[in-house]
Amino acid sequence: MFGVSDGLLSNASLIMGVAGAQSHNSAVLIAGVAGMVGGAFSMASGEFVSMKAQRELLERELELERIEIHRRPEGERRELAHIYESRGVDPAVANELASEMMRNPDLALETHAREELGINPQELGSPEKAAVSSFLAFALGALVPLIPWFFARGQGAVLASVLVGFVAAGVVGAGLSAFTGRSWHRSTLRQLIVFAVPAALLYGLGHLLGVSVS
Repeated sequence: MFGVSDGLLSNASLIMGVAGAQSHNSAVLIAGVAGMVGGAFSMASGEFVSMKAQRELLERELELERIEIHRRPEGERRELAHIYESRGVDPAVANELASEMMRNPDLALETHAREELGINPQELGSPEKAAVSSFLAFALGALVPLIPWFFARGQGAVLASVLVGFVAAGVVGAGLSAFTGRSWHRSTLRQLIVFAVPAALLYGLGHLLGVSVS
């Protein structure tokens, strides 16, 4: 949803800015396609680098924990028992649980990762999947306001672009409310405002600049 929203907002603003300058239809199309492809690659690469760095950091934390379990198992056992005690488990039971967990090195590592570091070793995230999903989500959102320019031109294309953009922004807002549990009216209105304000400002700025592409 956020990727779609980003693509919709950024490309709609770009399209409106170029269209406001009274450019030819081809210039708007070129700018829109460039904004869609460039933005999608930017989102994908940013997500990949971010997820890759996060995964490498978590893997380093897990490796350090694995070393500690190997070097000082008794200290790690007491540490785990203390965690259980702090959560209200009886000290005797906490010690028994910790001892049982430490018998298996793999189970000990997973338990320490979950209880001490808040990490699920099985779910560190995939940079590749994150990059692909970000690319597709952004491209989908960016394509929506561009579609009318393949079939229309001039003010008709501008109005159609704004209309489909409003509909898409409303759908995104309503979709987000399904995840947040908040009022869909408020979420939809907020998304419409977020879409309309920059698009209108960029259209006005383009109109003031009056750039004409022949």
